[in-house]
This record gives sequence, C-alpha cells and structure tokens, in this order.
Amino acid sequence: MNPTVSEVRQALADKAANVYGLRAYAYQPDDPRPPVAFVMLDRIEYDLNAQRGADTSYYVITVIVGRANDRAAQKNLDQYLVGSDSVKTAIEADRTLGGVVNTCRVTEARNYVSVSVGDTTYLQVELEVEVVA
Repeated sequence: MNPTVSEVRQALADKAANVYGLRAYAYQPDDPRPPVAFVMLDRIEYDLNAQRGADTSYYVITVIVGRANDRAAQKNLDQYLVGSDSVKTAIEADRTLGGVVNTCRVTEARNYVSVSVGDTTYLQVELEVEVVA
C-alpha cells in the first residue's frame, strides 16, 4: 500500500468523526468551531522494509474544545482521550482505516494546553497516530 498523505488524513478524519458530537476535518480549519478535531502530518519515516515496501508515518490529531469555564472545558476535553467514546477508540476500531493503510495506532496524547485563536481561548490536546502503509 502506498496511500497519499491526503488519503490517510481523510481516513483518520472520517474515523474521528465517529465520535459523538465531534466535527473532524482532514485539514486545519481557518475558523475552528469546537468541539473539533483536525489531522496534520507530523513526519514520515521511509522504507520500513526494503524496496519501498512500507513507510511509517506519524499524524497529529488536534482536538479543540471551547473554554468558557476552565473546569468544564477540561472535563469536556478529557472525554475524547479515554473510554468507549474517545478518539483513540474510534481510530483503532478499524486499524486499517477502511483498507487505506496496513495498520495504525494512537500512541500518545500530549500538549494539553490553552490556545488562542483570534480573540478566543480554547483548550486543546494532540493525539499522535502511528501509521504503517
């Protein structure tokens, strides 16, 4: 398999969109409307096995929620990290992403921080996804 970066981004966004109430995009939206997730390529490690058989790529799914109240925002963001309705569970429900890749797994959550977009403050977390294709 040699899917394009765009195909993998779209497949990851499609799986993340299965999380109830979460809007998911294959590209970073200019004006995020939380709760929202979007997919960005982090890096590609070429030639996992010889003769261009497979590459390992790493994607970051950024999840953003509104932050009108700090405690409520954290509780809201937490639900996307662990459990049956988490982004991890949605992605790993089909590790081939509908046959687009050989396998994938969510390896970590990081950068659980406040961010400002324009005049609005949000709370975000990044989920790293390792993809072999």
